[in-house]
Amino acid sequence: MTGGQEAPVLVTGGGGFLGSAIVRLLRAGGQAVRSLTRHRYPELDALGVVQFLGDVADLAIVSRAVAGCVTVFHVAAKAGLWGPYAQYHNSNVVGTQNVIAACREHGVRRLIYTSSPSVIFAGHDLEGVDESVPYAKHYDAAYPATKAIAEKLVLASNDSTLATVSLRPHLIWGPGDNNILPRIYARARAHRLFQIGRLNPLIDPTYIDNAALAHLLAAERLEPGSPITGRAYFIAQGQPVPLWDMVNRFLEVAHLPPVKRSIPLPLAVMGGGFLETLYTLLSLPGEPQMTRLLARELSTAHWYNLDAARRDLGYSPRVSTEEGLRRLAESMCAGPA
Repeated sequence: MTGGQEAPVLVTGGGGFLGSAIVRLLRAGGQAVRSLTRHRYPELDALGVVQFLGDVADLAIVSRAVAGCVTVFHVAAKAGLWGPYAQYHNSNVVGTQNVIAACREHGVRRLIYTSSPSVIFAGHDLEGVDESVPYAKHYDAAYPATKAIAEKLVLASNDSTLATVSLRPHLIWGPGDNNILPRIYARARAHRLFQIGRLNPLIDPTYIDNAALAHLLAAERLEPGSPITGRAYFIAQGQPVPLWDMVNRFLEVAHLPPVKRSIPLPLAVMGGGFLETLYTLLSLPGEPQMTRLLARELSTAHWYNLDAARRDLGYSPRVSTEEGLRRLAESMCAGPA
């Protein structure tokens, strides 16, 4: 995806954490880029990105953004641990249907979809598993449920005219993170950060630059009939680390104390279920401090076999976890966490 090819590339969600990292890599290679987001981003203007403003759930704006492109990175999604199913379905499922329809309408050849390992998470340990693990039969939240539906739609759309591939980057973090790290820091500062259970399971969170690189590598190898078409790939650091050790490293770079208190897993799951019910019945704003999904994610191992991504995409993380933490610390010196 380099060399300044004439046809522009569209990145849905190009102003977001991962989307903007993909945009920066594309522009660094001289690629003309469009972005579809709900709001204008001055930093994208500075990069020379053509911005289309609207929601992926609006087929008309999606079609306008896609027209003239041969490659689409569909990164936009509604993420989170809590919220009405309809909102997630509208963004993640309807939005994906619109992107596929627009790709068909305008003869797009390559569609790279950003999925999530949560589509296979069934509440138990996932240790070194590969892409043969089936989708979960039940989901505790709307996000993984709708991402699974969307991924299936994308992969089923692969054919001789539209090549599709799905990437599943795991727990993306780094400078500019607007999801994982802000939640950790807010809870730590409010003295509401607790270890769930007594175990310290292994996880493999992905540094932002590595996640973005994987998308470009997939695009370079994606053509109708190529070996990666219609397939999903796990993306991570390839360096599993104990979950609570990693949380404490994140806290350390923000000059916050380590996690010292814990909550038994059964109590956390029960409390999460109670809060979910309370928020639903009372239509409370925001999201609960604990949910069933969060309790199970924070008490189980989830790291993945990356052999397929290494073999088929040529993926190899360029930024180590230690280097990523150094860069994160530097970014915090330049501004608030």
